[in-house]
Amino acid sequence: MNQTNQADYKIRSGKINIKSFFRPSFIILFSFCILILTLTDGCTPAVEPITKACFFFNTYVSVTFYSEQDAAYFEDCENLCRKYENMLSRTVEGSDIYRINTANGTPVTVTDETASLINDALLYCEKSNGAIDITVAPLMELWNFTGEETEKTPPSEEDIKLALTHVNYRNVLVEGNTVTLTDPDAAIDLGFIAKGYIADRLKEDLIEKGVSSALINLGGNIQLIGSKPDGGDFIIGVKRPFTTKDETMTTVSASDSSFATSGIYERCFTYNDTLYHHILDPKTGYPVQNTLYQVSVLCPDSETADALSTTLLLLGQKEGMDFLTGSDYNAHAIFVDNNYTLTYSPDFPE
Repeated sequence: MNQTNQADYKIRSGKINIKSFFRPSFIILFSFCILILTLTDGCTPAVEPITKACFFFNTYVSVTFYSEQDAAYFEDCENLCRKYENMLSRTVEGSDIYRINTANGTPVTVTDETASLINDALLYCEKSNGAIDITVAPLMELWNFTGEETEKTPPSEEDIKLALTHVNYRNVLVEGNTVTLTDPDAAIDLGFIAKGYIADRLKEDLIEKGVSSALINLGGNIQLIGSKPDGGDFIIGVKRPFTTKDETMTTVSASDSSFATSGIYERCFTYNDTLYHHILDPKTGYPVQNTLYQVSVLCPDSETADALSTTLLLLGQKEGMDFLTGSDYNAHAIFVDNNYTLTYSPDFPE
């Protein structure tokens, strides 16, 4: 990539007309996976990819394989997705999270995986000083960005203030595999980290089965297994926010790593000429307001990429950059602001 250094960060802008697949429709998702994976160095014959998809976690999950033998493992991917949806979704009756949220403050025994993931999420809450909060579920229910209403309206200020009284990650107590909400009216939502965790589990399972080259797309959380069959990197497009067509701002080359994007354009509505989006500030109860449109994170594992992309977006560009560079995460980020300027974290891979 061509670069322009400015101060301590890399700032780049411009457009590259390669399709992107961040939080897309199924058609865009499918076509981009084919486009991205058939790019070769011009010398090695392209290997025909096989992309299969299913719907879990209120989003499309796709896996692109490079052989019929590997593609036969997609049913195992579906089964894993079903397992984790039934374990981690707050809306699936009987899931660990559903049982915690409906226990009225009584202790709930959950799987070791659920307890571990909640602990991971709580670390982001603590390290960000509450910029992200896993007890934001009462606010998410109130705003209902995933509802089917044709015309949405923001909730009342009174309802938001009431919901805010139950938003505090410190009300989540984890002891072994027992979880207690010390506020009976609190509720957990792992939406900022769960899909990344699940993508990591899909990758682990496929590698154990001998898959050496594949691409997992879990609602925009991109998990890469190895490199392309020709040995080259996968090419990932960074979507230009608020575009109705497949327009990207730049691309990232990567292998055997993860790439996740959080953006305010993914689930949103306009009311009285004001945009309301689903990235809620747990301190105000309203969609976060800063200069950022989206944040993309590149790192070895998808759980970190998923959690960091949302956390950095909530923190804002300056505080988010400081948070990232001052941490021990092996991660890199691209911040896209409301002027469509791309700001890269230091040492972003070429």
